Amino acid sequence: MNGRERIRLALDHKEADRVPVDFGGCAQTTIHVSVIAQLRDHFGLPKEPVIVEEPYTMMGRLDEDLKQAMGVDVDALNPLYSFFGIPRAGWKEFRMEDGLEVLVPGDFHVTRDSQGDIFTYPQGDTSVPPSARMPKGGYYFDALMRQEPIVEEKLKAEDNLEEFGQVSEQELDFLVQGLKAQAASGRASLGVVPGSGLGDIACVPAPWMKAPKGIRDIEEWYISTIARPELLHEIFSRQTDIAIGNLKRIHDRIGEGMDVAWVCGADFGTQTSTFCSPGTFNELYKPYYRKVNDWIHGNTAWRTFKHCCGAIESFMEAFIESGFDVINPVQWTASGMDPKLLKERYGSRMVFWGGGVDTQRTLPFGTPQQVRAEVLSVCETFAPGGGFVFNTIHNIQANTPVANIVAMLDALDEYNGRP
Repeated sequence: MNGRERIRLALDHKEADRVPVDFGGCAQTTIHVSVIAQLRDHFGLPKEPVIVEEPYTMMGRLDEDLKQAMGVDVDALNPLYSFFGIPRAGWKEFRMEDGLEVLVPGDFHVTRDSQGDIFTYPQGDTSVPPSARMPKGGYYFDALMRQEPIVEEKLKAEDNLEEFGQVSEQELDFLVQGLKAQAASGRASLGVVPGSGLGDIACVPAPWMKAPKGIRDIEEWYISTIARPELLHEIFSRQTDIAIGNLKRIHDRIGEGMDVAWVCGADFGTQTSTFCSPGTFNELYKPYYRKVNDWIHGNTAWRTFKHCCGAIESFMEAFIESGFDVINPVQWTASGMDPKLLKERYGSRMVFWGGGVDTQRTLPFGTPQQVRAEVLSVCETFAPGGGFVFNTIHNIQANTPVANIVAMLDALDEYNGRP
């Protein structure tokens, strides 16, 4: 079997010849650029600068040789623009704080302050205030809040919609070229639906915009779900209509070349609870997610992907009713997220994409033996009957020991080799 066949079987809740694997398929299933460089060394691959696919999180691109070495079954169909509004093009050298030489987009520009903190800018424009900061010694950027003073009577939906518009011909061409480049890989394609991430906290500050208006502070946005529901309904309704218009344009150009559509990355869970109640989700979010997912299911063969961290067992039924086919990262380490419970209650209706090993404790700080035991236990729970794509619980972070990553891959091979 090839990767696409394995992924499609998993999406149909059927078992393949082995558990399908995703590393690098989207911004939440990938690996920090420094660890990719170390993995290339481990596997004896040619020494070359790793491409920083997403400068916001400093997550790197897995090239073909590394994907083969790791047994990856998914390719990322990335959009033209990264999180800072700069195109994934014109690559240039950039030296990380530890001396590692990597490649970043040509329009990625930074400044440093006297403390050694690094600042980056929307659309690479250093003449405007920075939109993100990496503290000295850090490994990725944090968005800077650029909230203008809120005048309640002047709030309007347009201010939180100005970043959403018709996808351009240049962006469509980039997707087409991306699919052409992947055509011979035999892997499944995972692409991002532009503008469908309703209330995604990573997007609220709009680090790609030079002067964002409206509600851009994360705390203020959460307050608005209770204090300004009518405004959020208007934003979501109009945003959804724009997203569906773009879906039509994208599908007209790429057809069924894409297998999985990444629809939303809004996190509703914390380590121990949720950011809002299931009732709030059902009233404020679900109708619009359902509209997007219904269009995708009614007009394409794509499956829909929902990223949501945290203790979200109480939301799982609502996610299914919203039309999502896939949940990621399957953070079973959070409260109430027992793997056996998840598989029993939802395993026939929701694909678990991730959860393969804990990236907060076991993978970065455990022993190879502990990693092996955890991977085998997770696979024994989630893999039977299909509906499982192996990935970690969110991205593999900087400083994760390569020995533990190798132990993870070896344990997966061990599980797949069992009679």
